[in-house]
Formats: sequence, C-alpha cells, structure tokens
Amino acid sequence: MPIWEYNCHMPRAKTTLDVFSAIGEPRRRAIIEQLLPDSKSVGELVDAMDWPQPVVSKHLKVLREVNLVSERREGRHRYYSLRPEQLQPVQEWLHQFEKFWGGTMDQLDVYLQTIQSDEKP
Repeated sequence: MPIWEYNCHMPRAKTTLDVFSAIGEPRRRAIIEQLLPDSKSVGELVDAMDWPQPVVSKHLKVLREVNLVSERREGRHRYYSLRPEQLQPVQEWLHQFEKFWGGTMDQLDVYLQTIQSDEKP
C-alpha cells in the first residue's frame, strides 16, 4: 500500500497546545493585534477583520484554550480581552536572539553615519 494511503487515515495531532502554536497562525496574530488596545465583542471582531463569524469564533476558542484571551459575558454578548502576560514565554525564548539583532542595528547605525559623513562637503 502506498504511503499516501496510510497518511490520509492517520489522526492529526492537536497543534494548539501552547502559545507558540497558537500564535503561529496569522489570523490569530491579527486577532491578538485587534485586542491589544481594548476588549472587543465577537461582532466587533467580525466587523474589524471582515471574516465570517465562525472563523473568528474558531480562532478565539484556540486563543482562549491557551489562555491568551479571556472571555466575559454580558447578556447575549461575549467580550474578549488579551492577556499579554501569557506571551512571556515567547519573549523569553526570543530574548536569546536579541544579541544578533542588536549587532545588526549597531552595524546599520555605523554604516548610516559613514554615508552621512561622506556626503558632507
């Protein structure tokens, strides 16, 4: 039996178990950005994102499961708020790479200063 026949019947592993997996999806990152300034209802997110309501709700569910957003109910409406402290593991992991970014920015600064000094009469 060819390998592709085996793969089509294999169950998929859940990929949204942690913050890293959750923010790996571009639509979820877009929702996080919408929630950054203030909480929003599902309807407000649907309007802002111009996506169907089931798509927004699906991604909010994943973000809620990894505690990146909290949910508050007011009557028939649900409001979602970002929990930015839950992004701390991402920041800590990225911190180890900052030394590479800082050096690049320092080099750019030196290069720009060199160009400016060469242009002066």
